[in-house]
Amino acid sequence: MPVFVNGVEISDHAIGAELQYHPAGSVEEARAAAARALVVRELLLQMAARHGIDRPDPLAPGQADERETDDEAVIRTLIAREVRTPEPDQASCRRFYQQNLKRFRSPDLFEAAHILFPAEPADADASARAKQQAIAALQEVLAAPQRFADLARELSACPSAAQGGHLGQISRGQTVPEFETFLYNLEAGQICPVPVKTRFGYHVLRLDRRIEGRQLPFEAVQERIASYLREHVWRRAVSQYLQLLVGEARIQGIELNGARTPLVQ
Repeated sequence: MPVFVNGVEISDHAIGAELQYHPAGSVEEARAAAARALVVRELLLQMAARHGIDRPDPLAPGQADERETDDEAVIRTLIAREVRTPEPDQASCRRFYQQNLKRFRSPDLFEAAHILFPAEPADADASARAKQQAIAALQEVLAAPQRFADLARELSACPSAAQGGHLGQISRGQTVPEFETFLYNLEAGQICPVPVKTRFGYHVLRLDRRIEGRQLPFEAVQERIASYLREHVWRRAVSQYLQLLVGEARIQGIELNGARTPLVQ
């Protein structure tokens, strides 16, 4: 069924063409999301016409986007003219910094080594063999830790075997989560007491060194904070502007469960 925005029809065909940009768990959910997007688009174009915006303001040098359509350019111009937000001052940036100190640290670094016994997760027999091999190797390195590098060169299926199993410096997100879980809970110099299972197989793992991250000074992150606050405030202001347009509009043919604000995402 078509949707109407202040008497202007958004056809089923237009909603169907928009579906591809709104993946969802079902066709109904995708259609609703597509319809909402087209309603907001139509509202903005109607408002642009009311303000006499028939051509867009030019973008600054270096910001031009060849993929921007004429309608998108007009909407960009409308929002730039109608939605004004204050620039974050130093006091706001410093307050955000003090309230979120943990976000502004250099990453913790870990120097580690491992011995990999590979196995596909779906291959139960290969996994069982890899586990037994890892257990045997672990027993050897626990009994003679100085043999770790030699065993890695001899047994590991990882390219790091050539370096005695050394992985270099690792930070969070550089390895698979199941590997990190063990790595981040070891003490420097400790060999993990159990084989570590990951999607790659089983690992004998040793943590050599932990380098704690340091607090970054405010001056080093001030511009990053200002950019974040600028974007956050702008998005909130645009959302409020859209809610105002939706609240004043006559919208038919889309189920909003008695509320119009869900049109604004």
